[in-house]
Amino acid sequence: MNLLVSMRYLVALDEHKHFARAAQACFVTQPALSNAIRALEEEFGSSIVKRGRTFVGFTPEGDRLLDSARRMLREEELLKQDLSSVSGQPQGRLSIGVVPSAEPVAARFAAMLQARHPGIKPVVRSMSSQEIEEGLEQLTLDMGLGFIERVRPGVGKLQTVPQYTEHYFLVRKAAQPPEPDAQGMHFGAPLSWQEAAALPLCLMTSEMYNRHIVDGAFAKVGVKVQPVLETNSLLTLALSAVGGAVSCVMPGALVGAVRAYRELEARPLSSPEVRTPIGFMFQTAERHSRPLEAALTLAQDAAWLRHAAAHSGLLHA
Repeated sequence: MNLLVSMRYLVALDEHKHFARAAQACFVTQPALSNAIRALEEEFGSSIVKRGRTFVGFTPEGDRLLDSARRMLREEELLKQDLSSVSGQPQGRLSIGVVPSAEPVAARFAAMLQARHPGIKPVVRSMSSQEIEEGLEQLTLDMGLGFIERVRPGVGKLQTVPQYTEHYFLVRKAAQPPEPDAQGMHFGAPLSWQEAAALPLCLMTSEMYNRHIVDGAFAKVGVKVQPVLETNSLLTLALSAVGGAVSCVMPGALVGAVRAYRELEARPLSSPEVRTPIGFMFQTAERHSRPLEAALTLAQDAAWLRHAAAHSGLLHA
């Protein structure tokens, strides 16, 4: 039995919660994966998986073995990266989880990191805040970009690197056709959250932390909104204003990604002023992988921080 391979199968089973999908992800047959799990049970003399007609979960012994499997595979990856990297030229995969509202900034960061270090392969995944925090805890993510106000300083195993402060806009079709020489969307005068509440709104779905922030702003003016359209898709949120009569509450990073649409207008939301710190999160550890070290160096680079701020926050024409 190849212990590392079997551990990899075990982690895949936890990720996919299904024997056939886990086998497919590992490029093996389902019987091969099932036999490897049974071999682990024989090796350690304990039942690992709760078996039923479908995957049910892990036994307490299985959960302990799963934690060890994640650590072993993490150490294997660190060793491979150390041996394949030379000074100043990190090599390897870097898994980044990002909340949807920060995706445009994460895309810029990943592209800039890869251009600076061609040996690094960033893998950017759109995830909820909770999924990011779980991924960091379970070592399936190297870093996350999201709402650092959720991470209490000095509590837990996560560290943060602030990136920018997010502001919020109401985006909709402009009342007047754009001027022939207009270069992009029109930025109008501030609009109060109270005024925005009276409009037909498209908002993120309730499980997204962005929606928690938006609902909190409306609550401060004594309003509970009933959106006419909800989505957990960044693309749907961005394009619904283009294709329909709805108004969308968008963070500056997303507004920056669609500012080329001449037919749209964006108005900063005020009263109350809502400011949300966005940053990278990563696990506290004695040592980090070479790719993560390079990413953290870039995340604190003054030129990058200026670039991130220019495409997020309180944008203007």
